[in-house]
Amino acid sequence: VQLQASGGGLVQAGGSLRVSCAASGRNLMDYMIGWLRQAPGKQREFVAGITWSGQATRYVDSVKGRFTVSRDKFKNTVDLQMDRLKPEDTALYYCAAKELPASEWRYWGQGTQVTVSS
Repeated sequence: VQLQASGGGLVQAGGSLRVSCAASGRNLMDYMIGWLRQAPGKQREFVAGITWSGQATRYVDSVKGRFTVSRDKFKNTVDLQMDRLKPEDTALYYCAAKELPASEWRYWGQGTQVTVSS
């Protein structure tokens, strides 16, 4: 599985950003694609994920109601729409893939920076 992240940038608190993960490879229907983030000095944390079928999504509590993860079937991407951004959302965002039902994220894309100014 190959993953390529794009998007991100700098936005003021309360604003919106969108990051996108282009995925390719065999048997993607067996996978969940997720977004994880790592802020300076903090551990990497799971943010949101979606099965390639699009039937199941998961979110960390801190982003529920603000972030939406979706899959674009035509572009073969998994997108994370981030609304009402907060300074604490500032981090390097990674997309990753894991083959269900495994818990370990096995494949990783490069990170893309999201910075939210106060």
